[in-house]
Amino acid sequence: MRAKSKGGGRVGCFMACLVAGVLVACSPDAPQEVATATDEVSVDVHGFHAPEPATRAANQSTKWQALLADDADFELALRGLIASDPDLDIRTAEGRPVWRPADYAFLDAEAPSSVNPSLWRQSQLANIHGLFEVVPGIYQVRGYDLANMSIIEGETGRILIDPLTSVETARAALDLVNRELGDRPVVAVILTHSHIDHFGGLAGVVSTEQIASGEVALIAPEHFLEESVSENVLAGTVMARRASYMYGMALPRTPRGHVGSGLGQHPAIGTHTIDAPTHSISETGTTLVVDGVEMEFQHTPHTEAPAEMTIYFPQFQAWCGAEIVSRTMHNLYTLRGAQVRSALAWSSAIEQSRQLYGGRSQVVFNSHHWPVWGEDEIDAYLIAQRDVYKFIHDQTLRLAGQGLRPDEIAETLRLPESLDQTFAVRGYYGTLKHNARAVYQYYFGWYDAVPAHLDPLPRTEAAQLYVDGFGGLDALLTVAQSGFEAGHYRWSAELAQHGVFAQPDSQAARDLLARSYEQMGYQAESGPWRDVYLSAALELREGVARQDATAAATDILSAIPLDQFFMSMATRLDAERAGDRAMRFNFVFTDVDEIHLIEVVNGVMHHTQVLVEADEVDATVRVTRDFWLRLIQQEAGLLQMIASSEFAIEGDRGKLLGFFGLLEQPDEEFAIVTP
Repeated sequence: MRAKSKGGGRVGCFMACLVAGVLVACSPDAPQEVATATDEVSVDVHGFHAPEPATRAANQSTKWQALLADDADFELALRGLIASDPDLDIRTAEGRPVWRPADYAFLDAEAPSSVNPSLWRQSQLANIHGLFEVVPGIYQVRGYDLANMSIIEGETGRILIDPLTSVETARAALDLVNRELGDRPVVAVILTHSHIDHFGGLAGVVSTEQIASGEVALIAPEHFLEESVSENVLAGTVMARRASYMYGMALPRTPRGHVGSGLGQHPAIGTHTIDAPTHSISETGTTLVVDGVEMEFQHTPHTEAPAEMTIYFPQFQAWCGAEIVSRTMHNLYTLRGAQVRSALAWSSAIEQSRQLYGGRSQVVFNSHHWPVWGEDEIDAYLIAQRDVYKFIHDQTLRLAGQGLRPDEIAETLRLPESLDQTFAVRGYYGTLKHNARAVYQYYFGWYDAVPAHLDPLPRTEAAQLYVDGFGGLDALLTVAQSGFEAGHYRWSAELAQHGVFAQPDSQAARDLLARSYEQMGYQAESGPWRDVYLSAALELREGVARQDATAAATDILSAIPLDQFFMSMATRLDAERAGDRAMRFNFVFTDVDEIHLIEVVNGVMHHTQVLVEADEVDATVRVTRDFWLRLIQQEAGLLQMIASSEFAIEGDRGKLLGFFGLLEQPDEEFAIVTP
C-alpha cells in the first residue's frame, strides 16, 4: 500500500489543503516509463490484467472497423507542419518531467484489445506535436500540453492565444516559435477562458512587469480573474482528488494504462501562473486593433467555462473558437466536479458564432485539436457541434417527460447516425451518458423522484445488508464472478463494490472489483471514463498516491482575493466542536488596506469585509498579505507567526488559537473506492 502523508499543525494544514484545490489537475508524478502490454501478457508490470474475451469482442467489433476506415483527420492534423521535436523532454527547474511525447510512443501501432480503437485513434491524433501554419500569419503549437498555443503575426510582434498550462511548456512552445519563425517580441496575450490549461503558462511567455507597464496587452473575458480561482477555492480539495482520477494522473502510460484524455494527452503539471488582464471583454461585437491586427470578440460566458470568449480575425478570415467547439463532445458536467453547464446556452452560443463568423471564415482554429478549413467544412462542423448539445438537452427533457429517470435516460438515449458518425462530436471527453444525466440534474437536481432514493442507506451500511442478504460475502462474490465471466462488468462491479464496502480487507472482493473496473476502462471510448476506471483499479491494489501541488501554485495563490480565503475557512469549521461558542475577530491586512471581520456563532462562521475595525472583538490580527500567503504555503509555521513583525495579535491569543483549532484539515487523499 502507498503510504499517506500527514500535514503539520492546524493552521498549516488548513492553508495547505486550500492550495491543493487551486489546481484541478494537481497530482503526484505519473509513472512515465513506457511498458508495453501485449494482449498475450496475462498481467503486466503494473498489475493490469489482459482484456477478457467480452472486451476483445467489443473492441474488435465491426462497427469500429466501419467507423475508423476514414483517416482524413490524420492528414488534417499534419497539415501545415513546420517543425517537430521527436526528443522533446520538458522538465521543471528541479528536473521533474512535465511533458514528453515519447511517453506515448506505444501509440504508433495498431490498437490493442485493451483500448477502445476509437479512443486509440483520437490519442494518436492528439499526440502529433510541433509548430503548424494554420494560414499565412497564424500558427499553432500543438501537442506541447493539453491545449494549443496559437500565434498571430502582427506588424511589429506577435499576439499569443492561450499560453498553455505550465510555464515550462509555454516557454518551450515560444522557444520553438522563435527558433523556426525568427525572434519577435510578444505584444499581446489573449486568454480565451478561465481554465488553467489556457492561462497557467503565462509567465513563460511574458513577465508581470511587461503587463503592468503596458508593454504587453493582456486580453481576457469579463470576470476572468475571479472565475479562474473561485471555482477551486471552496471545493478545491475534492476537485483535485477527483481530477486525479479523471486525468489518470497516477496511471502508467501504457496500452493498459493512460493513453490520452480525449481533449489532449494530459495536463502539464509544472509551474502555474496568472495575472490581471489589462483589457476585459464584456460584450459581443467588441473590437480591438493590436499591432495592426483587428479582432472582433464574441462574449460567451457560462458555456464551456464561466468566463469565455471567441475571437474573429477579419484580415485572416479566421475564427478562434476557444473551447466552445473542439473535436470531441465536451462535458456538460465534468467528472472532476463542477456546476453543471447549460446545454442550451452552449448550443445557442455556437449558433451565434456560426451566424456571425461562419460565412466569413476560411478556417476555424481552437484551443484544442487541429483546425477546420473551408466554408462548407466549417458550416458542417459548427452545425454538428451546435446540434449535439441541443439534442442532448431536448431529448433528455423529452424522456424525462415520459417519466424516465436519469439512469434510464442515459441508457436509452442514442445520437442520430448523422451525429454518431461524426468524429468531432464523439464522446472522447464528455459522453452522451453523463451529459444526459447532467441535463437532468440541471433542471431537476439530485432527486430522481423515486421515494426509495430520498433517504437511502449509507453505502457501507447498505453493503453489509447486501452481503447478508446474499448469504455472506462468498455467495455474493460467486454471483459477481459469474457476471464477470459473462462479460457483465457493470453488474460484477456493482456486486463486488458491496463486498469491498462491507469487508474492505477482503482481497477477493478487491481483486474482482479491480478486474471489473479494468475491463470497463478498456472498453471506454472516453479518455476520462477509461482513466476513472483504471485509477480505481490501481488504488484498490496499491492504495492512494500522494499529492502535492503547493509549490506549483504560488502565483495563482497570490491572485486569490482575501475574501475567498475566509469563505473557504468557513467550510473547514468543525461545527460539532464549535458547539455554542461565540467568537469575533478582526483580521487587518496592513499592506493592502483591507479589514475582515470574522464571527462564529451557532456553529457557523460568518465573514464580512468592513471599512473600520469592529469593536468588542476577542482579538485583532494584523498581518501582511505576503505573510498570510507564506502561512498558506507552510513556509511559515506557528513559531515564525508568533515571532514575525508581519504578524501581530491584540487581545485574547488563546481564543484566536482556539478558533484556528476548530478548522478541520481536509483529507487530500480521501478514499473513493473503499470506505
